[in-house]
Amino acid sequence: MLSILRLIVVVIYSILVCVFGCIYCLFSPRNPKHVATFGHMFGRLAPVFGLKVERRLPPDAANFGNAIYIANHQNNYDMVTASSIVQPPTVTVGKKSLVWIPFFGLLYWLTGNLLIDRNNRSRAHSTIAAVVDQFKKRRISIWMFPEGTRSRGRGLLPFKTGAFHAAIAAGVPIIPVCVSNTSNKIKLNRLNNGLVIVEMLPPIDTRNWSKDQVRDLAAYCREIMAAKIAELDQEVAEREAAEKR
Repeated sequence: MLSILRLIVVVIYSILVCVFGCIYCLFSPRNPKHVATFGHMFGRLAPVFGLKVERRLPPDAANFGNAIYIANHQNNYDMVTASSIVQPPTVTVGKKSLVWIPFFGLLYWLTGNLLIDRNNRSRAHSTIAAVVDQFKKRRISIWMFPEGTRSRGRGLLPFKTGAFHAAIAAGVPIIPVCVSNTSNKIKLNRLNNGLVIVEMLPPIDTRNWSKDQVRDLAAYCREIMAAKIAELDQEVAEREAAEKR
């Protein structure tokens, strides 16, 4: 029964946000500031799923400027966990098929996110070039999932190099965002699904990395994120165990 109630609330809330968002964005379509606005709105669904999301940001996060944010991509619940920490003006890079999702697809496009065709390698490469071009034209940041797909409980997957190519070419820092484990954590019929920590790490300067070191940079960032995620998972486990005593 609880799962049905949750699904009803989520569907109704999501439709209302998407419809309101599309109307709102028509007054300034494709404005990158909208992504954080509506990402935070979806983040408010966390309590509906019985989650307590704890956000951790560096003190000067609002002043980081142009950057590429990279985050671990676990499952669809990233929409209510990782989205809560998005800083404006940041847009995401998503697959082109997202626009066909009813209500959400139009909002995704109107908020200024970038779309790539994953089935067309040359177009994907041109999208990376477009990302670099956007950095040169205006103050904007890009959010990417370097794993390229949801990990679904398999741990942090190997990183693809697109985000790192773009960061080096544009001369912007990489900012890792780490989300503690949500795989098999959320049971829709359980009232309390515990704690999730979302932590933004300090920027990683890419100016000393060359295009020939892209894979080394990807491996370096993955190592940092894997260590932090393990640390967060341990903290969550300890705090949840303490609450049960």
